[in-house]
Amino acid sequence: MAIAVTAGSERIGDLLLKEGLISREQLQKALDEQRQNGTRVGYNLVKLGFIQENELTRCLARQFKMPAVDLSKFEVDAKIVKLVPADLATKHLVLPLKRDGRTLTVAMADPSNLGVIEDLKFITRYDIFPVIVGEFTLQNVIAKLYESSDAQMSALLSEIEGLESEAEVEVVAEEKEESSALAGAVDDAPVVKLINALLTDAVNRGASDIHFECFEQELRVRYRIDGALIEVMKPPKKMQPALISRFKIMSSLNIAERRVPQDGRIKLKMGKKVIDFRVSTLPTLFGEKVVLRILDKGNLTLDLEKFGIEPRAEKELMEAVSNPYGMVLVTGPTGSGKTTTLYSCISKINDIDTNIMTAEDPVEYNLYGVNQVLVRTEIGMTFAAALKAFLRQDPNIIMVGEIRDLETGGIAIKAALTGHLVLSTLHTNSAAETVTRLMDMGLEPFNVSSALNLVLAQRLLRRICSGCRTRYVPDALEFEAAKITETMTLRDLRFPEQSIADMISRAPKEVLPLVAHATGATRAMDMPFFKGTGCETCKGSGLKGRQGAYEVMFMTPDLRKLILQNVGAAEIRDAAVEGGMLTLRMDGLLKVWKGITTLEQVVRETSL
Repeated sequence: MAIAVTAGSERIGDLLLKEGLISREQLQKALDEQRQNGTRVGYNLVKLGFIQENELTRCLARQFKMPAVDLSKFEVDAKIVKLVPADLATKHLVLPLKRDGRTLTVAMADPSNLGVIEDLKFITRYDIFPVIVGEFTLQNVIAKLYESSDAQMSALLSEIEGLESEAEVEVVAEEKEESSALAGAVDDAPVVKLINALLTDAVNRGASDIHFECFEQELRVRYRIDGALIEVMKPPKKMQPALISRFKIMSSLNIAERRVPQDGRIKLKMGKKVIDFRVSTLPTLFGEKVVLRILDKGNLTLDLEKFGIEPRAEKELMEAVSNPYGMVLVTGPTGSGKTTTLYSCISKINDIDTNIMTAEDPVEYNLYGVNQVLVRTEIGMTFAAALKAFLRQDPNIIMVGEIRDLETGGIAIKAALTGHLVLSTLHTNSAAETVTRLMDMGLEPFNVSSALNLVLAQRLLRRICSGCRTRYVPDALEFEAAKITETMTLRDLRFPEQSIADMISRAPKEVLPLVAHATGATRAMDMPFFKGTGCETCKGSGLKGRQGAYEVMFMTPDLRKLILQNVGAAEIRDAAVEGGMLTLRMDGLLKVWKGITTLEQVVRETSL
């Protein structure tokens, strides 16, 4: 952020001190950072999380007596961006925003630099109207808009070269089709280096998926990190055939077939660590899209407590999976961590005297001591066929990847009623809806009531970055989206007193006094809310990592009676809540008040 000042004006640090937005100690730390790295004071204050960027921008706007712009709410036209060369924009942190007649509005971190304004006027042939923006955001936007494909690729390759040499990256059991006309191009050093770099970089950044996409004029590579897709680079379009073929060769696919989807696997050795990638290709209008799912055992956490499950819910889940027979169902959308939860349950009960068998599509992780079967529908190896075979294999515990139809559900219920513990997943929105879905499939209520031990619904919420977490008061629109009114209390939200007590015991130290008085009569609006202001650790997003939200419905005698009566999902849910169950929305709000996630995340991922 700019610290250059016009004649007679105060330095930005002194201005912020006077307004009480920072402390003298915080200013000193920012100045120390400036001396070490040559970065501006304002930029350092934002990076260190001492002040929100919008507050700093407002102060600068008053200091320079010119308007401020929030770049996060501004859509920049690519044609306008080309008016200013990349080297000038990067060096002086300037970005053209819009053109109005002969006037060009330019975002600047240091609007007092009259020399740069004159240069812009000369280069663009327009009158320059400068506006102030936050330097932290401006740097990110300029990097995204201006950095060329070649520069990105060079930077990525140079960054990964050291890692490759240390980790000795190699593809295990690679198969090559030398008869292909593309074999020479595929073996070209830049292609091999680029793909190895992408795979290694994605693993090191904790990505779950890599998307390689083909468009008419360009290629695009994106990573899915913490559930959100971020663009990484745009390789040269001319490399498209060689890159796609390299992916296919590494995953033992047919590089000559471009008309139908294909699925394969890559095993990448990085030093002593071996990582699996599940590869899927799909023909699109301008080439094949390749998506790789990263299956890194090193990131596989099987400790349920670390997922964020509440103590009572975890106790009920462990009790359900410790039963010698019955059915435990995990439900939620694709990518919500259902399989990981089931693996965690299996790991807790995987003993030498237990025969565990799983049918999965696909098998994501290999678990020692577990007999895992890959479902292949095209040859008749369906979930139902695997289940029938399992019952002749003397199993104690059976895991079915998904109950999709009446046949699979019927066999699973039969197994649960005849002395086996059955674990499986379903795609429903809540625990109560899972029960009604089973009966909609055609399963009898008395069988469902007898077989079910527990139903768990889950979602993944993005965590607030611990480096820049701060307390704030949501505005009226946020409360309205969450359906929280001024008069609404925790009792109105139907929170069990035990959950409130547990929240107090596990709340962050800095907010403990705020929640210590929380009772059912406390207004929901008066509880603490948090968000991330954006820092270097979270790349300015304010969010880093993910946390589970869980709705655990343990089968009590009362719930079994309701299922026998074939009642609706709403009645089942209400009865479960009366018995102390936390809904997904309740569990999410508890995590908001503990400082783990944001109200926006909870509203986005859960419903009332």
